[in-house]
Amino acid sequence: MSTIIKNCKVISPDKEIQKFHIEVENDYIKKIYKKNESLPKSFETIDANGKMVVPGFIDIHTHGAMGFDVCDGTVKSIEEIAKAKINEGVTSFCPTTLTVSEELLTKVAYSVEEYKQNRKYAKACGLHLEGPYINKNCLGAQNPKFLRKPNIQEILHLNSITKISKVTLAVEVDGGIDLVKELTKLNITSSCGHSAATYAEFKDAQKYGLTHLTHFCNQMTKLHHREIGLVGAGLLDKEVLIEMICDKIHLVPEMIQLIFNTKSCNLIALITDSMVASGLNDGIYDLGGLEVKVENGVARLTKDGAIAGSTLLYNRGLKNIYEVTEKPLPELIKTTSLNQAKSLKLGRLGKIEEGYLADITILDENFTPTDVFINGKRVK
Repeated sequence: MSTIIKNCKVISPDKEIQKFHIEVENDYIKKIYKKNESLPKSFETIDANGKMVVPGFIDIHTHGAMGFDVCDGTVKSIEEIAKAKINEGVTSFCPTTLTVSEELLTKVAYSVEEYKQNRKYAKACGLHLEGPYINKNCLGAQNPKFLRKPNIQEILHLNSITKISKVTLAVEVDGGIDLVKELTKLNITSSCGHSAATYAEFKDAQKYGLTHLTHFCNQMTKLHHREIGLVGAGLLDKEVLIEMICDKIHLVPEMIQLIFNTKSCNLIALITDSMVASGLNDGIYDLGGLEVKVENGVARLTKDGAIAGSTLLYNRGLKNIYEVTEKPLPELIKTTSLNQAKSLKLGRLGKIEEGYLADITILDENFTPTDVFINGKRVK
C-alpha cells in the first residue's frame, strides 16, 4: 500500500522545496508531487503541516543511550539503543564498541547480528570497532587494559559473525598501515582516531585506503605550524571525511564555525559518540569498565576528567551547526546521512528523491523529530 506524506518542506542535499507531497511505496520514494498536483485519494495520507522533511539521519558512531551500552553484549541493549535513536530521527546507526576483550567483542557481534535478523527500530547498518588498536598516549575514555596490536584475524572472526562497517585505529602503531591495507581489501572503512600520527603518516595510510578521521580534533595530533598533524590533515585534505561531535563541548562553537568555513559539507559527517547516559539525568555511569560522571550533560572520567563520549542527541547536533554556521540547510543536511551512506556504501539513502529508500524524518521548527519512517513504514 502506498502512503502520501503531504504538505512537506523538503530539505534534501542542495534542494529545498515548499509544500510538496511525497508518495512512498514498497520501501522507496515512488513520486514527489508538486504543490498544485492532485493526489491519489485512496492512499493513506499523513499531513506534515509544513514541517521539515529530511532524509533519516545516519549515526555511524554511537556507543549507547538510555542506560544501555553496545558493549553490554546483549540484543536487548542493541534494541533499546535503536529505539532511542528513532526518537532522535536516526534511521540507521553503527553500534560502536569500546576497547574491550576479544571475547566481549565476539559477544557484541552476535548481539548485533541477532538484532539485525529481527529488527524493530533503527537499522544497524554495521558494527563500528573503536579500538582496540589505538595509541596508548591517546586513550581518552578507552580502557588501557585491553589495548592490543592490530590483528586482521580478529577482524575476520568478527566480520564472519556480523558485518563490520568501520574500524577506528591509530595508523602509526606497529601494524597499523598493514591493517588499513587489509581492511580496504575487505571493503571495511578505516578511520584514524585515538592517534598521534603525523601528517606524513596520515598521507601514507591514505594511500592504502584510509578515508575517515574519528571524532575530529579529539584525541588526535593537534594543529601546529611546524607539524600540522591530523587536525591539519582534516582541514587541508580534499578527500578525507571528518566525523564531528557538534555538542559545543567536544568542539566549541568557534571551532565548528572554522571547520565549516574551511571544509566542504561534502566531507563532513555528524556523529554523536553517545554513551550510556544519553537521554538520562546526570549521575555516575560505567563506560567499558571505567567510571564516568555526567554533570550538566557532560560526561567525564572520574579518574582524570577526560571527556568520555557525549550525551548528544543527533537532531540537536544538526540544530547546533545550523545556528553556529548559518549555512543553508540543504548544504548542512549532507552531513547527516548522504555522506555516511556514500562513504560506507549503504545504498540509496540520504536524499528525498524518487528511487531512494524511504528513510525519512520529519522535524518541527525546533529540530525535534515528530515522525520517522524506515523503508516507508512509520515507526514514530
